[in-house]
Amino acid sequence: MTPSLIVVHYTAMPNAQAALERLSDPAHEVSAHYFLDQSGGAVQLVPEAQRAWHAGAGAWGGCTDVNSASIGIELCNAGDHAFSSAQMQALKSLLKEVMQRWGIAAQGVIGHSDMAPGRKQDPGRWFDWQELAKEGLAVYRGAPHSHLLPFAEAAERFGYRRPEWAAAEHCLLEAFRQRFRPKATGPLSEKDLQILSDLAQSYPATVSGA
Repeated sequence: MTPSLIVVHYTAMPNAQAALERLSDPAHEVSAHYFLDQSGGAVQLVPEAQRAWHAGAGAWGGCTDVNSASIGIELCNAGDHAFSSAQMQALKSLLKEVMQRWGIAAQGVIGHSDMAPGRKQDPGRWFDWQELAKEGLAVYRGAPHSHLLPFAEAAERFGYRRPEWAAAEHCLLEAFRQRFRPKATGPLSEKDLQILSDLAQSYPATVSGA
């Protein structure tokens, strides 16, 4: 496996021990390459060059088998509170190493909800993508563009794929806002369109795969 993506998750488990037990039990058919607890402690569960079962159904760009094209990082968090500074610092250090090792660009770092909109919510609205972007470890805003793309076109150009399991535009808007406008609510707005259009025209998805 040659990864071109890194997928960030939260565990949605009550504590680190429960999460590690779940990730290490073959009966649950779920795993990840790395697990980071709240104190910043890191555990490698699967070698980076091997496939882990962390992504499931979904797609990003032209890749429809994300498990085979990505490295999964699980953060111990129930999804209802902010991520600790120690955990975020550990994540940034790990991302720098993995991105350099595999030549993964900042736009290749995505959330689970990005590749499975409507089905997955992690890492959620409490996760600080802007903090990663400040160090070149993710993208958060694109260069300003005067031309506004239609929402569906901008979403697809950036990398989102229409899900089959729910109302497509609603799911795409929610996934977009979780990452790029975590305080936004209500119907699609011009602000949503501007940010997504800028991202799509600055960082069009180039990921391909099975």
